[in-house]
Amino acid sequence: MVSQLLLNGLIAGSVYALVAVSFSLIYRTVRFFHFAHGGIYTAGAYLCFTFYSLLRFPLFLAVICAVLLTAVLGAGMDILIYRPMRARHVSSLVLLIVSLGLLIISQNIVSLVFGDATKTLRTFIAQAHDIGGARITSVQMIIIAVSAAVCALTWLLMQFSYFGRLMRAVANDRELSRAVGVRNDRVIMLVFALGSALAAGAAILVSFDTDMTPTIGFGALFMGVVAAIIGGIDSMPGAALGAVFVGLVQQLAAWKLPTEWQDAIVFVILIGFLVLRPQGLLGKRRIGAETI
Repeated sequence: MVSQLLLNGLIAGSVYALVAVSFSLIYRTVRFFHFAHGGIYTAGAYLCFTFYSLLRFPLFLAVICAVLLTAVLGAGMDILIYRPMRARHVSSLVLLIVSLGLLIISQNIVSLVFGDATKTLRTFIAQAHDIGGARITSVQMIIIAVSAAVCALTWLLMQFSYFGRLMRAVANDRELSRAVGVRNDRVIMLVFALGSALAAGAAILVSFDTDMTPTIGFGALFMGVVAAIIGGIDSMPGAALGAVFVGLVQQLAAWKLPTEWQDAIVFVILIGFLVLRPQGLLGKRRIGAETI
């Protein structure tokens, strides 16, 4: 029983990790909560459904097309909506409200185009394996492996690549980076594209394990945000660690409590972190207020 709950927590945490890392990537660059990321997540799953189930593309090609188009969608959202607002120096609160509106609009567009009925990408029965008395399917094993690999590669990209240095420069001081010749808007656009691609990958992986509806992005977004805050929203390793922690807490809570308490326990822990350690597990305490 316990081994199955721990394994289920690791699977859930692997999904949350991709969402948390992608959300943290965008937040640390633009400094506002991009809640429309949940709509991007949903778009990734439904684009893959379109290419794979409706247009009959080969699976690999369908996944690549869906991820690339979702990246373009995220970049377009920044270019068409957020960039003009940044040029007018609107507050982070205004950007947050706009992002909530975009989340609602995107969910309604998906509902209008595909309907509210449950959709699935599963066209096969995944083989189950026994690990230490717990059961895990081949798809769930792929979810864990892909999540770990993608999170590690993203961290390496941010730490050791030229683009990562540019992103950190923009995140730390946008005016100074512009003064030394960094094209801030271009860097931010690429961050939105990368974060959106990661969210699409998470949604596609989940959709091969469970069914999907137009509202799947909402739950994934909020668990990802909670995971990022608990782990340290400025730390990519922290966001991934927080995601695994949230997944384990959710599953272990179901051991002794009714299932409807799973999310409530997570938010109780979030409040505790905000009171006692607001910087999260691996985050660093910031001095002074930040402005967009």
